[in-house]
Amino acid sequence: MSRFALVPAAGGGSRMAAECPKQYLLLGGRPLIHHALATLCAVAAIERVYVVLAPDDKYWSDVDMATLDTKLCVLRCGGATRAESVTNGLKAIASDVAADDWVLVHDAARACLTVDHVEALIREVDDDAVGGILAVPVADTLKCEARGRITATVPRAKLWQAQTPQMFRHGLLLAALESAPAVTDEAGAIEALGLHPKLVAADATNLKVTWPLDLQLAEWILSNRK
Repeated sequence: MSRFALVPAAGGGSRMAAECPKQYLLLGGRPLIHHALATLCAVAAIERVYVVLAPDDKYWSDVDMATLDTKLCVLRCGGATRAESVTNGLKAIASDVAADDWVLVHDAARACLTVDHVEALIREVDDDAVGGILAVPVADTLKCEARGRITATVPRAKLWQAQTPQMFRHGLLLAALESAPAVTDEAGAIEALGLHPKLVAADATNLKVTWPLDLQLAEWILSNRK
């Protein structure tokens, strides 16, 4: 079985309140998306990295990805949601990827991903019957809310915060997403089939840039990583 990466990057990142889509904001002098793509391209076990853009994306042509060209392939088939973009991407690569090949789906906004993170996921999941994801155990106390008031405290034991990459076989993941298109991550679609993806422990540095402050945190992580 071969391994491929797929990065959905058709969204706009409205919560960042920026003038351009979130994935093109600068982080350490490069667009946010460049960091994730560079890491995935640096993983020897991954044969090709596909990035799924919106059909009318006008920013990509201004991004210097010259150092990644040998592995990187652009697909302009992004949809209105993450799940739709991933589904469209999986369909677009179906002629090049076998049903049993692994696909690692990664958030473009997780710029602090490391090669070690990816290799740990591959090592733990490569022989798994279902697939798996990077995740971290929940450390904070969780509250349920209604109208700005706490309604309940949720026990955090056995709760994990999902990250990416999420690694599943191409055929299984495509079938799962087609049957459960409203999910917010790939593992959710696999779970909807009654299967149980494996959890692979990562760490908090693999954060997703969602809010303006997250960009500063990501900058600090990249600047202080040895």
